[in-house]
Amino acid sequence: MNRTIRLIPRIALFSALIYVLSLGTSYLPNVNLVFFVVFFAGAAWGAVPGILVGVIGMGIWTIFNPYGPATIPVTIAQVAGTSISGLVGAEIRTQGWLDQNRGVMPPVILASSAILCTVGFYLPVNLVDAWVFQPFWPRFIAGSLWSLISLVSNMLIFPLLFRALKGLYVRESRLT
Repeated sequence: MNRTIRLIPRIALFSALIYVLSLGTSYLPNVNLVFFVVFFAGAAWGAVPGILVGVIGMGIWTIFNPYGPATIPVTIAQVAGTSISGLVGAEIRTQGWLDQNRGVMPPVILASSAILCTVGFYLPVNLVDAWVFQPFWPRFIAGSLWSLISLVSNMLIFPLLFRALKGLYVRESRLT
C-alpha cells in the first residue's frame, strides 16, 4: 500500500487521540500527553505528518474545547506551538536516534526533546496571551511560571513513554 495513503488514517487517529487525551487530562493542570503524541508522530512518520497531527489535533481541541474555545490569536499560537513537537520528533528521526541503541535513548536527548516541545508550545502561547489580554509582563511571567508544571511533567512523560514510540517505529519501519 502507498505510504501516503497509509498515513492518512494514522494522522486522523493521532489527531483524535490529542482531543481524547486533552479531555482526559483536563483536570490535571498543565499535565498533557499532547506534546508526546505529536512528537511521537513526527518521530515515527516524519515532519509533515507530525506537523499535521499537531495542527489538526490541537485545532480540534482548541475550537471544540468543552470549557469554551480560545480566542483566535491564542488558537493560532496553540496550533503553531503544538506543531513544533512534530518538528522535534522528526529531527530525532533524522538524527537516527530511533535506529540506534536497541531501544534505549540517552536521557539527555529525551529531556532535551521534552524541553524543546514544551518551550516551543508555551513561548508563543504565553507571548500571544500576554499581548492580547494585558498587562503584558505580569501576564507573561505568570504564564511562564505556570508552564513549568508542563515542563516537569513532560520531562517525566517522554522517558516513560519512549518504549512505546520505539515499538511503533520498529513496526512502521517494517511496513515501508
